[in-house]
Amino acid sequence: MKLNCDLGESYGIWQLGQDNKLMPHIDMANIACGFHAGDPSVINSTLLLAKNNQTEVGAHPSYPDKVGFGRRSMKCSTSEIIDFMHYQIAALDGMAKNHGITISYVKPHGALYNDMMSSSNVADAIFESIHQYHRPLKLMLLATPDQSSYQDKAKQYRIDLIFEAFADRRYTSTGHLMSREHPKALLNKQEMLEQVENLISKKVVISQSGEPLVLKVDSLCVHGDNAEAINVIKQLKLLCSK
Repeated sequence: MKLNCDLGESYGIWQLGQDNKLMPHIDMANIACGFHAGDPSVINSTLLLAKNNQTEVGAHPSYPDKVGFGRRSMKCSTSEIIDFMHYQIAALDGMAKNHGITISYVKPHGALYNDMMSSSNVADAIFESIHQYHRPLKLMLLATPDQSSYQDKAKQYRIDLIFEAFADRRYTSTGHLMSREHPKALLNKQEMLEQVENLISKKVVISQSGEPLVLKVDSLCVHGDNAEAINVIKQLKLLCSK
């Protein structure tokens, strides 16, 4: 199981995350495209970092909401979503080409990701944007107990999917991520390790209500914004490599 992480989220003199320390321990880098975080210099340096570590690169587009870090939903039309998806993907894709890098997938960020998983209209717009792009790209989205509807949609739009689970987030009984506003939404170190061990050995996560949810997972999302998190990711990498 591959590890993926959101990177390139600094902006100007504002530094977020530990990309230099994290990149060697992940397989897939979801790089911010400038709408919720990142700027041209940050994007460029993050791409170079990924290239030097032979890390697969994906675009991490969001709603145009830098002030809210892309975590606030916006009421956008289908055409608006398609347009800002293409704008962000193409920006990262073009900069990547300068370094001989080919981006291979797209993972929406924050509220756009959550809306994709809860709104068929937003999901259709995102699927359509990837379908319309000038070359094939995969779409990364949340693994849920019932993935057949997304697989059917992917066939309709002729795109491939990457299903991910989250190492550090608690799941609801429906198989979605618990809101960050909930005090128990984020798992501690021991809970993270147990959740990943269950995913690897049993292909399940335990929901907030205590029931097991069967998930088909291709990639595991991790976050490493402090020293302890980096150590946990190293442990997760060993678990996923078994």
